Amino acid sequence: MNPAEIKARPRLPEWLRTRLPTTDSFGRTRALLDELKLHTVCESARCPNHWECWSKGTATFMIAGDRCTRACGFCAVTTAKPFALEADEPARVAEASRRMRLRHVVITAVARDDLPDGGAEHFRQTIEAVRKLNPGAVIEVLTPDFNDCDEAIETVLVAHPHIFNHNLETVRRLTPAVRSRATYDRSLSVLRKVKSKRG
Repeated sequence: MNPAEIKARPRLPEWLRTRLPTTDSFGRTRALLDELKLHTVCESARCPNHWECWSKGTATFMIAGDRCTRACGFCAVTTAKPFALEADEPARVAEASRRMRLRHVVITAVARDDLPDGGAEHFRQTIEAVRKLNPGAVIEVLTPDFNDCDEAIETVLVAHPHIFNHNLETVRRLTPAVRSRATYDRSLSVLRKVKSKRG
């Protein structure tokens, strides 16, 4: 390709370009998360927007470790045998939410099929810790499917998160390829149960 042809190529539109933040708030967010030894879906799932979120002093907390028992095709979180739950993690998440002055706290988790309750009790403890240390904050959870276990779902619900989310990620036809350890109908069942119990 000669220089004339290179110059003739159209430039990418400005709306497609993103400048990396240069403010101190990104560094402060990273330092706080490192200090409290917290995992975020922003980093573990390699979210392309985490620069923007951390620069605004917010993050999505990922509890129950950074090793998932499932290997979903859409996700970049490491699949490996998880470590034991950290008993003080709920308190650390609550402390981060307080110090970040979050008015809306989003808590998600890796799938923990190695645990009898799928990590539901850990969710409950985290919700309650955040509410105690950061009263008034809206608490949103984004849970795994807990293998559609009624007791696990109820364990999270008794902590009264303001918002209960569970992602389906894709359509029924593509679910076996994208979420090999989950099923479309199981996810719908989880959402249906949550709605019936708290709708």
